[in-house]
Amino acid sequence: MNVSATIEDLYAEILRRNPGETEFHQAAAEVLHSLEPVLRAHPEYVDGRVVERLCEPERQLIFRVPWTDDHGDIQVNRGFRVEFSSALGPYKGGLRFHPSVNLGIVKFLGFEQIFKNALTGLAIGGGKGGADFDPKGRSDGEVMRFCQSFMTELHRHLGEHTDVPAGDIGVGTREIGYLFGQYKRLTNRFEAGVLTGKAVGWGGSHVRTEATGYGTVYFVQEMLATRDRQIDGSRVVVSGSGNVALYAIEKIHALGGRVVACSDSSGYLVDENGLDLELLKEIKEVRRDRIAVYAEARPTASFSRRGSVFDIPCDIALPCATQNELTEQSAVALVKNGVLAVAEGANMPCTPTAVGVLREAGVLFGPGKAANAGGVATSALEMRQNASRDQWTFAQTEARLGEVMRDIHTQCRETAARYGDPENYVLGANIAGFQRTAEAVLAQGVV
Repeated sequence: MNVSATIEDLYAEILRRNPGETEFHQAAAEVLHSLEPVLRAHPEYVDGRVVERLCEPERQLIFRVPWTDDHGDIQVNRGFRVEFSSALGPYKGGLRFHPSVNLGIVKFLGFEQIFKNALTGLAIGGGKGGADFDPKGRSDGEVMRFCQSFMTELHRHLGEHTDVPAGDIGVGTREIGYLFGQYKRLTNRFEAGVLTGKAVGWGGSHVRTEATGYGTVYFVQEMLATRDRQIDGSRVVVSGSGNVALYAIEKIHALGGRVVACSDSSGYLVDENGLDLELLKEIKEVRRDRIAVYAEARPTASFSRRGSVFDIPCDIALPCATQNELTEQSAVALVKNGVLAVAEGANMPCTPTAVGVLREAGVLFGPGKAANAGGVATSALEMRQNASRDQWTFAQTEARLGEVMRDIHTQCRETAARYGDPENYVLGANIAGFQRTAEAVLAQGVV
């Protein structure tokens, strides 16, 4: 059996059947090219057409979202939900509200979610959704009306045993609240487990807000330990300044590291004394302002609209903003400046050529499906608490998150070692996530 030819044929078919979906093509290529050794060792996966089945979503939903703005004008957006795989549990994955959202982006995110969720060891399948709506600059009333319209269509496809969305870019506790309220109104059920990322006071979980950022840092901590290094005393750069970035910064500081730079879509900020996290939270979470305001408030800081945050020398880089933000040029700059470790807090923020540069230079690289799995893991823990009508303490939940992230690191490293490349976390994550899902797919028949 020529496994290489099988993979190339499958990738060609993905390109043919999914034209123009470049992000999905990129995500599929990364996974497929990692799977050659496991497919060679397990011909039953090839015979059972497991890869083909996982590359084709179980269901793809596209729908109109009409709503009325504060001026009384009717606006029309497009909503999406791609339910990729329920082999391991109900579809699980966030909703992204951003003007860039299209079917290809939602499919790339949903495809990654299959393997990310499998790595957690929890009973959750893979899915993703969103809309090309931009909540920035919109009033609470406008966001509420949009969310209500979005959920009016989507609710018929959801359920705590069917599909459980969460937040993502543009969807925080405010949006989850509006979405849940409309779901409850339409179904006449307080089905707490149907959405995660809820406020703690009405069914949410402690640590859910912090989980993706914290989990990324825990993964970095485990990678560094394999080389007898630690976060304490490290100089760190974080891209983004949203939820993931803010709480990655918080955990880095708690572990003795110093974050000297972060960014948003307007540029990047450098503060050699270490970022003032409370000021950053005030600017981003309360005022919803741009990070340039930080530089105006702190004389030790500077703001730049030119260049990249990854041009700043660091020991650890955490891309926590959006897909394909860390380019080959940025990777070359990081390597030149002596970076030790890079971990993806966002989903696929490093281009394939950037990953190649980092791996060739011997930089520890944590792919998003492993490094940022803490968010969805804690979402699954929220579902567990909802099912038992219970709520764990912050300390209990954080301890469980730490266990999950350590286990993911161990899976990735041991799986990669089994296939001859122990520091190749991309290989380890893809194969470990795939194998757990593949076994379930085969066990459940041709469905």
